[in-house]
Amino acid sequence: MHNSEMIGQTIPRTGQQYCIHHGDYSAVVTELGATLRVLRYRDHDLIASFDPDGLVPCSNGCVLVPYPNRIEDGEYTFQGRTYSMPIDEHDRKTAIHGFGYRYYWKLERLAESSVTLVWRVPDLASYPFDILVSITYALDEQGLTMTATATNMGDEAAPWAFGIHPWLANGAGGTGDAIQEDNGRCSLSLPCATHIVASPDRLLPQGKEPVRGRTDLREGPSLEGQAFDDAWTDVERADDGTCTAVFTRPDGIRVQLWGDETIKAWQVCTGTGFEASFRPAGVAVEPMTAYANAFRTGENLVVLQPASVYTTQVGYRAERV
Repeated sequence: MHNSEMIGQTIPRTGQQYCIHHGDYSAVVTELGATLRVLRYRDHDLIASFDPDGLVPCSNGCVLVPYPNRIEDGEYTFQGRTYSMPIDEHDRKTAIHGFGYRYYWKLERLAESSVTLVWRVPDLASYPFDILVSITYALDEQGLTMTATATNMGDEAAPWAFGIHPWLANGAGGTGDAIQEDNGRCSLSLPCATHIVASPDRLLPQGKEPVRGRTDLREGPSLEGQAFDDAWTDVERADDGTCTAVFTRPDGIRVQLWGDETIKAWQVCTGTGFEASFRPAGVAVEPMTAYANAFRTGENLVVLQPASVYTTQVGYRAERV
């Protein structure tokens, strides 16, 4: 619904709902976090949607800025200064997914097929850098393109990384334990040559290994019996510099999720073992400019200089096969 439809009504907990559409595609973006809440192709959900008045389940559709994934102990050092973040995962003692998803973003522009929201990072003790973030979702006949731009408005360099967290819908819409079986009927192709080895207790990177067996997703294997909450890197690219994950469902819908040359890693989470009531009906496939702990390791970390701009594009395409 557009803003005009909200007049005299209670605004949902996820804020204003910005609806856009073009041809076979439609989408809904929320004021909270500039989150992609709904994406449909010919009335088929491409991502697992959720209630606008409910909690956002498992970071579903969230924009992960100024970093994706986890930071060990919620602490990092940048240019000689150490910063401490609130701990989000107490059992793992990590901070996770940045700050942008917690805030309402300002609408800058709304048209029939596109919407742009902006957020200027407040003066946070754990991230006191003055970054203006702009997110544009634009639909056309090819699908949805998301453009994220970070501009350093301050007078000192800032650490930066970007990611998104869509749960690609498995097409069955099941709940609880049925989701694992539904996911198993899908296949996933991921164009990466290296698997990140993570600690089982904290899911923090411990090293790298060439993909092989269950971790080699380049040929699009079935997800039957698979349980992932893993990252991959050494991305294989097309001639235009893009990299594309392909998720194929048993209902004949194939979703291509692509990223530009700034995407250096991918995370895949099947949600195995997640609390049934809080588990989206699909698989999280997450393009990122850097994987977990980048603020500590410096791996693929962007150092955003004053007045500089960093842009990332990702997008969705769908077809019936």
